[in-house]
Amino acid sequence: MTLSSGLIAAVALAYMAIMFSIAFYGDRRHAPLPPRMRAWVYSLSLAVYCTSWTFFGAVGQAAEQLWAFIPIYLGPVLLLVFAPWVLQKMILISKQENITSIADFIAARYGKSQSLAVVVALICMVGVLPYIALQLKGIVLGVNLLIGAGADTTGTRAQDTALIVSLVLALFTIVFGTRNLDATEHHRGMVLAIAFESLVKLFAFLAVGVFVTYGLYDGFDDLFSQAMLAPRLEEYWNETVNWPTMVVQTGVAMMAIICLPRQFHVTVVENIDPQDLRLAKWVPDPRRAVCRTNRPRRQNALARLGATRFLRDQPALG
Repeated sequence: MTLSSGLIAAVALAYMAIMFSIAFYGDRRHAPLPPRMRAWVYSLSLAVYCTSWTFFGAVGQAAEQLWAFIPIYLGPVLLLVFAPWVLQKMILISKQENITSIADFIAARYGKSQSLAVVVALICMVGVLPYIALQLKGIVLGVNLLIGAGADTTGTRAQDTALIVSLVLALFTIVFGTRNLDATEHHRGMVLAIAFESLVKLFAFLAVGVFVTYGLYDGFDDLFSQAMLAPRLEEYWNETVNWPTMVVQTGVAMMAIICLPRQFHVTVVENIDPQDLRLAKWVPDPRRAVCRTNRPRRQNALARLGATRFLRDQPALG
C-alpha cells in the first residue's frame, strides 16, 4: 500500500502548522509554566537526541547484529541515571559564565580563549553539516517509501523534498531560535515544540510496536516463536556480544549527549532550574526503552516484508 504525494504533503503541512502554533504559543505566553509542567517539558525536550536518522541507523544496525544498537541508547541512560551531577555542574557553570554553546564552555575552561572557541566551533560545524545532510536524507527516504518509490531513488522529487524541508527548518530556527538579540534568553516556544514532537515520536513508536505485535502477529508469543524459527534469522539470533566495541560505543554515546551542539543547547542553555534534571533523568528512558523493545519486533517484521537489506545498509547515527 502506498500513499499519494498530495496526502503526504497535506499531513506534513498540518504537522508543521501545529509545531509553529505550539512554538508561537510558548513564546507569547507571559506567565511561566508551573514548576512540574516546566520539568516535564524540559525532560521531553532532551529526546532531541533521537533524530530522524535514528530509526534508519539504529534499525539498520539491529537488522545486522543483535546487540549493536544498544550503545546508542545505553550511554545516555547510564549518564542520566548514575551521573546526573555531571550535567548539573555543567548547567551551574554555564549560568555563572553566561555560556551559550559547547565552544564557549570548553574555552571557558582555558581562560575563555577565543582562539580555542573558534577551533571548537569550526570542528562542530564540520561535524554538523554532514549530520544535517543525513537527517534530510532520512526524511527523503521515508517519503520515498511512503509513495512506493525505491528507497534510494534520486532526482527532482527527492531534491525538492529536501529543499522544502531545509527551508521550513531554517524558517522555524529564524522565527523561534535566533531572532532574539539576547543569546542567554530562553527559547520557551522552541523547547515546547520539541517536547511536543517527542510525545508524537513516542506514540508513533508505541503504535508501530502494537501494529507489529498484534497486527502482523498474534501477540508476543507468536512473534518471538516465528522469529526464532525463521531460517533467515538463524545466524542473527546466534550473534554474540562484542564487548570491546560495546564499551567504546557506549562511551561515545555518553559523550554525545553532552557534546552534541543541539544537545548541549537544549540540556544546558535552555535549562531554567537545575532541579529539573531530577525528573529529566527518568522521562527520556521510557522512550528509549520502547525503541529497544520494538527492535526485535521490527527486525522480524522487516524480514517478513523483505526490507532488511535496505536497512542493513544504513549507518547508525543518532
